Amino acid sequence: MGRINCFIPFVNAEQAGQTVDNLKANELVNNIYLLAGENAEAPIEGCEVIAVKNLTASATIKAIAEKADSDYVMLYTKFDTLKFGPFAVERFVKLADDTQSGMLYADHYNVTDKGADKAPVIDYQFGSLRDDFDFGSVLFFCGCCFKKAAAAMKADYEFAGLYDLRLKLSQFAQITHINEFLYSDVELDTRKSGEKIFDYVDPRNRGRQIEMEAACTEHLKEIGGYLVPEIDGKPNFKHIEFGEDNFEVEATVMIPVRNRIRTIRDAIESVLRQKTDFKFNLMVVDNFSTDGTREAIDEYKDDPRLIHIIADYYDMGIGGYWNLAAHHEKAGKFIVQLDSDDMYKDENTLTTMVRAFYKQNVAMVVGTYMMTDINLNMIAPGIIDHREWTPENGRNNALRINGLGAPRAFYTPVLRDVKIPNTSYGEDYALGLNISRIYQIGRVYEPVYLCRRWDDNSDASLDVEKMNRNNLYKDRIRTWELQARIALNKK
Repeated sequence: MGRINCFIPFVNAEQAGQTVDNLKANELVNNIYLLAGENAEAPIEGCEVIAVKNLTASATIKAIAEKADSDYVMLYTKFDTLKFGPFAVERFVKLADDTQSGMLYADHYNVTDKGADKAPVIDYQFGSLRDDFDFGSVLFFCGCCFKKAAAAMKADYEFAGLYDLRLKLSQFAQITHINEFLYSDVELDTRKSGEKIFDYVDPRNRGRQIEMEAACTEHLKEIGGYLVPEIDGKPNFKHIEFGEDNFEVEATVMIPVRNRIRTIRDAIESVLRQKTDFKFNLMVVDNFSTDGTREAIDEYKDDPRLIHIIADYYDMGIGGYWNLAAHHEKAGKFIVQLDSDDMYKDENTLTTMVRAFYKQNVAMVVGTYMMTDINLNMIAPGIIDHREWTPENGRNNALRINGLGAPRAFYTPVLRDVKIPNTSYGEDYALGLNISRIYQIGRVYEPVYLCRRWDDNSDASLDVEKMNRNNLYKDRIRTWELQARIALNKK
């Protein structure tokens, strides 16, 4: 007896026919519904059509909920052929019965012209709030849970309906990752990892991002993790006096580096040519460089502003090197970031960042950067200003997005107190979330930084296993921070 209602995108019989045939052959399938736009062709016999404008719209989710009269709802989210492995549908049902989960998703294969590649995904966590969390293309729901979550949806979104549903469902049901390869489909987004990571700040996606922020903010309020901007009419942020004066210099620029002989001179020179009315220095923390980077740094040793720190520790990541710099006796009152393959835009960057601390009374400042190639020619998506950060809701929305921007600068006493996780990925994001829990983060919306993309960038082209490790860690960061914010609100 059929226990599953299946919902698949539909344009024409050529696009959806094989998927429909595969589903019809399984006795567990009850009904098949075609999610069709206004330009769809004649439907497939034996399938009911549901007219939709957008697969991820709230109206689409509500329409599916109305038809969800079986034990389970299977939603396919790609316009390509879906093929389950032998007894894979039975496996979904078996584990859904056994775990009583509200939603299940599985590892799978991506089919390309070269064959089929494994596409493992990661476990869902309490802090998995990213709207681009990769569940794969098959979402398998408990029918009752789907209907309950859909009924709890308050807003009518064009883009964020499916995201809203997932957040609502996570509040009362388990989301289970089946780490078995149960199906195959075609990978539609073949861009490198270094190109995908900027989608959420692409100005062309701004309307979508506004909806995602609204859905996430509502979720945070419902689970007790939302931080209000004001209490009794006063800002809900800790005020800073900037009164500590036991610093030799006003600002320190910190560059962590390992084997960047091609770019380290450009980075150093962009700092040394800064024009300021205050004293500053440059700390270059060198980690096991063997390609001539160490010698290139020493070319500037006659400049008293340069402090070359040799940090050959096997057990220390970039966050650890940041902690070394922050606790160095010559550290300035403010510490400003510069990656070893990037540059400051002009000679006014440091002044602009430091003045923002005093003007906005913040513990951390995030600037605006321009994407360039190695030769400083602007490339897409161009200027990244993180306009999604607002003084009122930035620290809440930060739990949804994947980064806060660059360059990042910190009030050193706060940095010494909070400290940075000893990792080489996500350490800056964890620090920003932690600081924003208590302090306001300031923004500079004019471009002050050149972010250069080239083949040796650490995130230029990652394999799926490394991408998964990175995303799993960032979700853990979000989980820990969300738990801390809920506890803070309870106090």
